[in-house]
Amino acid sequence: MTGRELRVWPGRPAPLGASWDGAGTNFSVFSESAELVELCLFDVEGVETPVRLPECIGGVWHAYLPDVGPGTRYGFRASGPRAPGDLHRRSKLLLDPYARAVSGTIHWNDAVEADDDTDSAPYVPRSVVVNPWFDWGTDRRPDTPWHETVLYEAHVKGLTQLHPDVPEPHRGTYLGLCAPAVIDHLRSLGVTAVELMPIHQFVHDRRLVEAGLRNYWGYNSIGFFAPHNDYAVGGHDGEQVQEFKVMVKTLHEAGIEVILDVVYNHTAEAGAGGPILSFRGLDNRAYYRLDPQDPAVYVDYTGTGNSLNMRHPHVLQLIMDSLRYWVEELHVDGFRFDLAATLARELHDVDRLSAFFDLIQQDPVVSRVKLIAEPWDVGEGGYQVGNFPPLWSEWNGRYRDCIREVWRGGSGHLGEFAARLTGSSDLYEDDGRHPHASINFVTAHDGFTLTDLVTYEQKRNEANGEDNHDGTDDNRAWNCGIEGPTEVPEVVQLRARQRRNLMATLLLSQGVPMLVAGDELGRTQHGNNNAYAQDNEISWVDWSDPDSSMLSFTRNLVALRSGNPVLQRRHFLTGDPVGGDGRPDVARFRSDGEQMVSHDWDNGTTAVAVWFNGELAEVGPRGEVARGTTLLLGANLGAEAIEWMLPGPHWGGQWRVVVDTASGMPADGAVADTASRVRGGERLELSGRCLVVLELDPLSGDER
Repeated sequence: MTGRELRVWPGRPAPLGASWDGAGTNFSVFSESAELVELCLFDVEGVETPVRLPECIGGVWHAYLPDVGPGTRYGFRASGPRAPGDLHRRSKLLLDPYARAVSGTIHWNDAVEADDDTDSAPYVPRSVVVNPWFDWGTDRRPDTPWHETVLYEAHVKGLTQLHPDVPEPHRGTYLGLCAPAVIDHLRSLGVTAVELMPIHQFVHDRRLVEAGLRNYWGYNSIGFFAPHNDYAVGGHDGEQVQEFKVMVKTLHEAGIEVILDVVYNHTAEAGAGGPILSFRGLDNRAYYRLDPQDPAVYVDYTGTGNSLNMRHPHVLQLIMDSLRYWVEELHVDGFRFDLAATLARELHDVDRLSAFFDLIQQDPVVSRVKLIAEPWDVGEGGYQVGNFPPLWSEWNGRYRDCIREVWRGGSGHLGEFAARLTGSSDLYEDDGRHPHASINFVTAHDGFTLTDLVTYEQKRNEANGEDNHDGTDDNRAWNCGIEGPTEVPEVVQLRARQRRNLMATLLLSQGVPMLVAGDELGRTQHGNNNAYAQDNEISWVDWSDPDSSMLSFTRNLVALRSGNPVLQRRHFLTGDPVGGDGRPDVARFRSDGEQMVSHDWDNGTTAVAVWFNGELAEVGPRGEVARGTTLLLGANLGAEAIEWMLPGPHWGGQWRVVVDTASGMPADGAVADTASRVRGGERLELSGRCLVVLELDPLSGDER
């Protein structure tokens, strides 16, 4: 095909990207600084046909080609001035920032990075025109209320690559993630939403590739509209879009929401000297934050070399168009924003009311899905836990740090432990937010797994090739007396109890719990706390020898949470009376059965009991009075067993033990027998480093 054989019509400036209408394709791309933009079409043999885009309106170049349809591979070449901060080189083939699919990957060569006239086309991927049609049938978003949500952070490849019951061609793909065996596991666990690590098309850094590694985590985006092609069974001509939609539709049928971890704070083009792949070659000054005094220097709040320019209207449009596309066309249910503090930076300081958050607030599509912020970046003043607008939930880093600290034996945190357990109102209540603003987590993709958190105190990151200098040293981990794997029975048992303590605390806390894929199975990364480059067995979930007792314990804890509205409150606890008997919604007790007073929190005690009233003072979705079952949670954070005096009969006559991390209850979901019952005012031995939950026995007539 030659340029003379192609019909080229003026087309439209909107929508941006390649839009097939059933007869032809409209191409539209933004570059306000270019003097000429060419559309480059590639046939099946890779032969290139350049087409000059004939129209430019407001910096948007466009044309309509009636002879071009789905499966066509293309890119752009931009020519323009060589003023400081501009990187226009016709020699560089550029991805469409709005490409719905990408074919191929980077074959690293100096031509990709050099700001010269060397042609990069032989070494870079292509954009692909896609067919947007898909039979969604009766697909409906589960729309799970925030207070009922249980998140499960997972990696598309890592979750299924080693799963024996996933068809081998589907392992590590979107289709593998929605395989019946995986769906069954998620449903049996009680998960309501999967939070997928980045699936926007991303780049494997040159340094990693040349070291035999890969950017496994994917926080290196180059295409904000394109599902990553490596996760598709067929990912060369746009099949990844269809396969992603199949995954979403199948998960929705199972009642499971899909939340995407998105990286809009930077791109894979890095800083000065980085690859010229898309944005830099189209309009470097518009897309990136550059130093006003020296446009050759990139402002970097992310530690990756660049930061997107959130002050430019076309950058804001790009992000909002991307978000709406994933919601409207691919039916996702929400987003987790990586390094979200960067998105709030308009000049330098983090501005909670920046243009980006204003746009989200007023957008009729994006404002209605689940929005989660990672509330920090690496710039000055970047730690912003508790400071995001009311519409947002946040990864609560203070929750993680506190829960890890208290269970490893750290002193002086009892008051904060109680605050984190009851929803972190100190962080979120003052600006009108609710408990679901706190995304509670003990582990995440970044850091130790749950098993490693109780096995190692020192990271083991040698496989990353950085002499173990990468990854945090602030792990707040405890190895239970021996570093690394051991067969010493006492240590093995203590580690199992510590994992149960951490998991139970997470699932019994007010707020939204986030589990990490594999923690329920005993997954280990062998001490690697920064496995970003490990696309191998270090990171993949091993299904061959699951910890069945931990899996059962986790399942039954989620069931306990899901079955009792007391653990899923929509509003913060106040300590004020509810119901007609004058008892408050929450009360806190010492180990002698008396209520805590102010000086008890800092006198060195290591035990606390929290009483949760089954009278919620909340109204259900249909106006009904919401009630749950009264619970009494006792935590002994110290190493030695204690005698725990239960609160007197006023707080409950007869209780039954439903959780005991010392014994592993509930390991099989069985209802506690009569031996596990105790009356108010009686003593109960609480093992060292142990958490128990007592439920007011409904058969005793005590529930009021």
